[in-house]
Amino acid sequence: MHLNLQGELALVTGASRGIGRAIALTLGQAGATVIGTATTESGAEQVTHFLKEHQITGIGALLDLQSIPSIEGLITQLNSQPPSILVNNAGITRDALLMKMSDQDWEQVITTNLTGVYRLTKALIRPMIKARHGRIITCTSLVALTGNAGQANYAAAKAGVIAFSKSLAKEVGGRGITVNTVAPGLIETDMTQRLPESQRQQLLQQVPLGRPGQADEVAAAVLFLASKAAAYITGETLHVNGGLYMA
Repeated sequence: MHLNLQGELALVTGASRGIGRAIALTLGQAGATVIGTATTESGAEQVTHFLKEHQITGIGALLDLQSIPSIEGLITQLNSQPPSILVNNAGITRDALLMKMSDQDWEQVITTNLTGVYRLTKALIRPMIKARHGRIITCTSLVALTGNAGQANYAAAKAGVIAFSKSLAKEVGGRGITVNTVAPGLIETDMTQRLPESQRQQLLQQVPLGRPGQADEVAAAVLFLASKAAAYITGETLHVNGGLYMA
């Protein structure tokens, strides 16, 4: 299987921890040069250190998807060598039941998780079209398909990126660009480790494989979609959830 990414430049948003860090590591180990973003200067420095520590060519970069100037600053930084692989991984949660959800909670999640994907992807698609080559992979979520109480904003944004990706796949497929999404389920991250044990066990009982997933298992799915092996796959959502949801 052709999983070698030598010669590719991958931009991974939200690479300072969890799934994003695992994606940056996996793509780098496959040969890609990696730019991993974080929302703070210290976070970007940590990404740079992490990549160097693992002997991966790349750097950390500052990116706040709620800020248009921040996005424009990153694009300017990338002008000399635009990425051939874009992984839209960064996201936030602001959970609350709808009756208690503030406009700010709604707008921050939609702006970061959906509008930010639109703005960054739009800014980077032109060089891919010119090169007639590109991979765009966006991390969605199980709740985009199932919904989840207290996450109307998050589920709406994550469902939106699936529809966005399908539409874009139809627009750019003829230019050698694939556009797909990866939908993680219950994955061991800082966020899921903070779940009450009773809630965690209740979720695990619904997973046919009987365990939570690991961040590197999500990263492996991203690597596949970024590689030549997935050259004839576009507009799809790859579920990584241990059978918790079966499409």
